[in-house]
Formats: sequence, structure tokens, C-alpha cells
Amino acid sequence: MARARAMAEAGYNTFLLRSEDVYIDLLTDSGTSAMSDRQWAGLMLGDEAYAGSRNFYHLVEAIQTYYGYKHVVPTHQGRGAEHLISQAMIKPGDFIPGNMYFTTTRLHQELAGGTFVDVIIDEAHDSTNLHPFKGDIDLDKLQALIDKVGPEHIPYVSVAGTVNMAGGQPISMGNIKAVYELAHRYGIRVYLDATRMMENALFIQEREEGYADKSIAEILKEFCSYTDGAWMSAKKDNLVNIGGWLATNDEDVFEKARNMVVIYEGLHTYGGMSGRDMEALAIGITEAVQDDYVRARVGQVRYLGELLVDWGIPIVQPIGGHAIFLDAKRFYPHIPQDEFPAQTLAADIYIDSGVRTMERGVVSAGRDPETGAHRHPKLELVRITIPRRVYTQAHMDVVAESVKAVWDKRESARGLKMVYEPKYLRFFQARFERL
Repeated sequence: MARARAMAEAGYNTFLLRSEDVYIDLLTDSGTSAMSDRQWAGLMLGDEAYAGSRNFYHLVEAIQTYYGYKHVVPTHQGRGAEHLISQAMIKPGDFIPGNMYFTTTRLHQELAGGTFVDVIIDEAHDSTNLHPFKGDIDLDKLQALIDKVGPEHIPYVSVAGTVNMAGGQPISMGNIKAVYELAHRYGIRVYLDATRMMENALFIQEREEGYADKSIAEILKEFCSYTDGAWMSAKKDNLVNIGGWLATNDEDVFEKARNMVVIYEGLHTYGGMSGRDMEALAIGITEAVQDDYVRARVGQVRYLGELLVDWGIPIVQPIGGHAIFLDAKRFYPHIPQDEFPAQTLAADIYIDSGVRTMERGVVSAGRDPETGAHRHPKLELVRITIPRRVYTQAHMDVVAESVKAVWDKRESARGLKMVYEPKYLRFFQARFERL
């Protein structure tokens, strides 16, 4: 069978498959969305001057208009912005509290000498809990960390909206406001991973009192007003195939990042992006805040999730904004976590139908830098990620039917053993063999 052979050759890692061997590609929503006709037209207006490109100033204006921050540093993608903010703000021995880790974010914080501390509410670690804002920070946990290590050892609170590793779960406006007030009481800044804030804004509009009549754009700007800055993988919400940015209201952080960007990314007016990419990004920001678009985008995710729920297939609930997350522990309860049930499930779905998904469990969590042992997150998930403006409902039907087919023969599944493990971010390149 061709797909079984392709999966074995890829070491049972969906990241190592060739795209030509994939039927429906739901590995990620990062850089895989479709640009609009206006964005494609914007590519023709690229000012490729090395310094002072007019497209950079269009980008700055769009970020200031819709996110509200004063200063902007462009980067080649979100990972570049994570590196800049970590190096600019973190010193060895610092602690960075946040609402659940993200893989690249935590690694950049660790490489800068910091330690990430999870202060998300407990409900976020339970895939069956229906709390409407499972991305909220537990204020008691945050206060306890401040009391334990001292505010001078906490450079900023790292807030994600929505929380990817929790299943695309949102943080509420009330919570971010309370976090901002608590942090600023101690002189601690609040920085936002704004990668999927449009989806978070929709959940606030739908679920939080007082926001039903406010637009996505209004909610986004208010939310950002309770933070000191943000980093962005523009390959998600901003609807481009490459790009990112760091924005801040802090003059000192801006000066450091603006100086560092010329070392690691490119000049401070392009940061690794071409002029045409910055133009497409500026246009994408204006398109991404449209209410009808955001409702349609999240609606497609819900359509797939509701099909799976109707069939009794275990997923993270409530359904998140950018993806459906299968609960691999409940899907394959006979496979222990050290045999990588989520990695196994992603491979099995591909073999069944050619649909590519990705693991978000023990492989993604990596190893504890102190002990070298596997980290064992409570959530062992497979992410079925929906690119924006790409697939139809018929594609979602095919995906759901494939997951159902794998579910129906779940008792015969066998786990995996890891046979190659890179030092950093192992989920991208690790290889496995079937047990």
C-alpha cells in the first residue's frame, strides 16, 4: 500500500512526508492559507528598497490601527519575533509565567536562560471540561509565582490567545484585564502571542457579557490595550504565506529589538521579508478583522468537530478556533504515553486516507532539561488544523470519515518507538518505528 510505505519511509512522522504524497493537508494553518485577490495584487506593488520600503510603513500603519501598539519590528516569521523578545527581555535565572507552553516559544525562553512556568487554569488540562475560556490564567498561580521568585525575576507574563496546546481555547477579556492589573502592580510587563487573536476575539464576542454588539476589530484592539506588546506569526491570522512581527509600547524593548533584528533577521525596515510580502501582510491584517470572515473560518472548524462529536469520537471540547484536537489517550487507551499514542494516531489517519495531521503530545513536549526524561503533558492530542480559505465542507466530510474509520478499528492499533531524536523541537524531525 503506497501510503503505508510512504509513512514508514517518513519514520511515522507526518512532518517528514512529501507534500505530493498528501491528499488533504491539515498539518498546520501556518502559511498554508489562501491569499485573496487583493493580497496577490499587493504583491505587484512591492517596493524592494533595502532601507525604508514604503510597504514597511503600510505594515506599521495597519498594526497600529488594528492592534494599537506604537512600535513595530518586522521579522521573517513568528519564530524570529519570539527570539527577539526572549533575548531582549529575559536574563539567566528569570521565570516566564504563561497560559500553557508553546513549543517554539518555550524553547526561545529557555535558550535565553529563562524557565517557563504554566499558570493556566486547571480546566485547560481536561479535554472534557466545557469551561468557555480555558485559556484563562489562574491569578492565584501567578501571584504564588511572584511571591516565590520575586517580581524582579519575572520579565513579563507570556499570554497566548488562543491557546494552541490546550486545543485552541480562548482567554477572556476579563481575565487579561485582571492579569494586566496584577502584573503592573509589580512592574511586570504583559506580552501577547497574537497569532490567533481574531479567533479569540470571536469567542469573546459570543461568550462574554457586554461584547455581543462589538466588532472583531473593536474587541481585538481592546484586548491588546491590556498588554505591553505582542509577537506575531503572520502566517496564521494575518493570512500570508510568510512573515511576522514584534510590536511594543516599551521604548527600551523596541530599542533592543530594533538593534538585534539587523543581526538575526534583516534591516529594521524589512526584517527578513521582501517589500511585496509586507504589502500582502498589511492587506491581510485588514481582511482578517472582518466579522463575516472570522465567523466563516471558525464555523468550518466547528462543522468538522460537531461531526466527530456526533459519532462519539473523543476530542477537546469546547471546539477551538483553528483546529480539532483528537484526544489520543481516550482514542487509544491501550497505548501508554511512552509509546506515543498521538504520534501513532496521526500516522494511522494518514495511512487510512492520505489526510495529514500532527502530534501535540509527549513528542511535542520534549524532554525536561534538568532530568532528561520525557515530559508527560496531561493532554496527548492529534491536531487536525484547518487552513484559512482553502478547503470546502466536502473536504471536512472526507476527514471526518477517515477519523471514524480509524476509530472503528482502534483496538488493533500498536504504538511506536523513537529511533531518532534531534536535540531541539524533536517533533519536527524525529523518526519512529512501529512496535
